[in-house]
Amino acid sequence: MAMKSYQINAELLLKEYLLAGPLIPYTSITGGIFACKMVYDLTSLFSAVYFKSYSNLTNLQRIEWNNRAISTFHAVFITMMSLYFVFCSDLFSDQPHAGLVTFRSSALSTFALGVSAGYFIADLGMIIWFYPSLGGMEYVIHHFVSLIAVAYSMLTGEGQLYTYMVLISETTTPGINLRWYLDTAGMKKSKAYLLNGVVIFFAWFVARILLFIYLFYHVFLHQYQVKQMHSFGRLLALVVPVVLSVMNLMWFWKIFKGMKKTLAKRH
Repeated sequence: MAMKSYQINAELLLKEYLLAGPLIPYTSITGGIFACKMVYDLTSLFSAVYFKSYSNLTNLQRIEWNNRAISTFHAVFITMMSLYFVFCSDLFSDQPHAGLVTFRSSALSTFALGVSAGYFIADLGMIIWFYPSLGGMEYVIHHFVSLIAVAYSMLTGEGQLYTYMVLISETTTPGINLRWYLDTAGMKKSKAYLLNGVVIFFAWFVARILLFIYLFYHVFLHQYQVKQMHSFGRLLALVVPVVLSVMNLMWFWKIFKGMKKTLAKRH
């Protein structure tokens, strides 16, 4: 009985406050920033107890260690939400009676984008504050462009399908972070490090190369609907994926050369 009451109160809180239309931008972004802070602190506490190598790291390395836990948490969350909305939900399915796909949104889809925007705000702030320790200018550009696109889609409800398609690319982030953890822990010559590199190569190719090709194809097929968006929305829907695609290809080439070099050393 008590559990049932708790469930009802939790659902009421979710519907009346967290997913209430006017409050979604505030609750979701705030929730995203708070979640980043919580993950950062928990990672610091957990790592100090369970990872011996953590105590041997420099202060900046510990900050990056904790920061990468934040990006991993966000990547898992937003990848799950993106895969659901793009491939499982009926929200963006090709149903004529549902209206233009470029203008469809829901309380949940908007809330998830708000959480993602909160992450990009928090992470971009850390990257700038500790620049260039947590990433160079390419990371600043990536996060800034992503934040603008996600925030616009969240606030206007325009182009959420394409925003989620792009965010599926975050599926490669946990692998990238794991590679850094293995390297920092002195496991660069381990089989796990080699396997991680191979997985990153194929995951990157699928999520950041093939998926973007599908995105451009989808935009081409629905170009009439894209043209109905506001001018700034059209600009984001067309330019942001192109900019990210160029960056993805540059990073993919680096990943390919790195894997090739690692495999050559193994042989």
